[in-house]
This record gives sequence, structure tokens and C-alpha cells, in this order.
Amino acid sequence: MTTLGCPKWDIETVFTRASDYGFDGVDFRGLQENLDITRQPEFTSEMDQTRRLLDEAGLSVSALSSSIEICNSDSSEENVSRARRLLPIAHGLDVEYIRVFGKGDSDTQSDSEMARTGRTTMEQILSLEGATDVQWIVETHDNWTQSEDCRVLVDRVDSPNVSVLWDVGHTARTGSESPAETLETLGSSIEYVHIKDAVYEPDHEYAMDDGWRYVAPGTGELPLAETIQLLRRVCFDGWVLFEHEKRWHPELQDPEHAYPAFVDWFKNLSRGR
Repeated sequence: MTTLGCPKWDIETVFTRASDYGFDGVDFRGLQENLDITRQPEFTSEMDQTRRLLDEAGLSVSALSSSIEICNSDSSEENVSRARRLLPIAHGLDVEYIRVFGKGDSDTQSDSEMARTGRTTMEQILSLEGATDVQWIVETHDNWTQSEDCRVLVDRVDSPNVSVLWDVGHTARTGSESPAETLETLGSSIEYVHIKDAVYEPDHEYAMDDGWRYVAPGTGELPLAETIQLLRRVCFDGWVLFEHEKRWHPELQDPEHAYPAFVDWFKNLSRGR
């Protein structure tokens, strides 16, 4: 469960409801009004209390979803600073994954040049104390949505501590790829998966710039069931996250309804219904 979908909940509510709904873990993309959890007491001065609440709920923190953009050469110092602040949180909560974006300026640089910057940034991050105890996952997003592009970036970085977060909504919707194509290209580099559903309705009041709008999983046009079946076929054993983007799209269903509905949908899919 991602905190992106419940931006009004405090940390105790996040853990309690995630457990009640049947989730195994929580992915932190901010907490309440603040996207940067490294500036919040729940992850600094009150870390012991947070750890206690997490343990009592019987949950894991599946990932820390950062705003780090590794291919942006003009923000290298801030990227490394963010990574440095995230590492004590990852270690304190036994978090294996930290999400990063590729980003970069495709108007002035080639993919190869941006990927070179990404490698330099990750080398700096991985030199930090404890950074190699964490897996840094690059999301199929922005300039790196298509699997072949993401493959170029991950191969250029060339570190066992850097792998891929496959956002199916991005590769299928904006990358125009089938799940089989993405999986064939990225293969075992994929260690974490985001799923969300959408319909193409460019005239709808809530349509995004690309004409799509988000809907509940299983009610849209994206190949979610096919994706899950393919992941099972290759014995994928990583995290599959419902990325409910309530923070960015307030018109979406409230988390009290969206999250239990997702769990029901996912369980029915697992049973072949």
C-alpha cells in the first residue's frame, strides 16, 4: 500500500488500516502534507515509535519512494543529500528498496549522455555509508518509460545494487508496450512492480494530458491481469504495489474504499476469477 493514496492519514492510521485491509507492506511516498519524510519526526526523532507501530501491525516497509532524479546533472548534490538522509530511515525500518527516477533533460542531451549522468550520480550515492545494503530501483517513468530505454540506463549504471521498478501503467499507457515485451526486455532486472488501471477518455473532465484517466483496478483498459499472470509464470517473488494516486488526483476514490477493493480484486484474480 502506498501513502500516495492516503495523504490525510497519520502514520498510526496508515499502519493500522494497511494491516486491517490485508496488505503486507507500506510504501512511503510522503506522509500527510509532506513528501519528504526525511524532514518529519516520525522518521527522525520519533523513529523508535514508528518502528514499534510497524512491528505491532505486522507489516514491512516495502520501499521508500524518493524524488531523486539520477540523470539530472544540475541537481547531483541534492540527489546525494536526499540519499544520505534516506539511508538511516531505510536501515532503521529494515527497508530493502529505495525508488529513484531517471529524469534528465532530453531536449539538450541524448539518452547516452543522460545515462552517463545517471551512472555518475549512482556512483556517488553508492559510495555513501550503508548505501550498498539497499537496492536502488529505477522506475519506468519519464524519459525511461519504454523498457529498451530503461535497459540502457540500468546497463550503463552497471551495479548489482541498481535494478528496475516496473510501472505497468506507464509502459502500457505511455510506452505502448505489451507486458510480455516489457518483461522480455527487462527480465530479472525487475524487482518491484507498480500497477494501476486507466481508461482512454480524452474528453472526460478528469482526463490527463495524454487522454487517460485512472480508475479502479480491473475496471479499465490496462493489461493488469495479463501482467500478473506473466509475473507468476516467471516466478516473480517481489513486491506488487497498487499505486493509488489520490495525492495527485483528488477525484479518485477515497482510500477507505479503494484499498480494500483492491485487495478483494487481487485475491479474486489470484483465485482465477
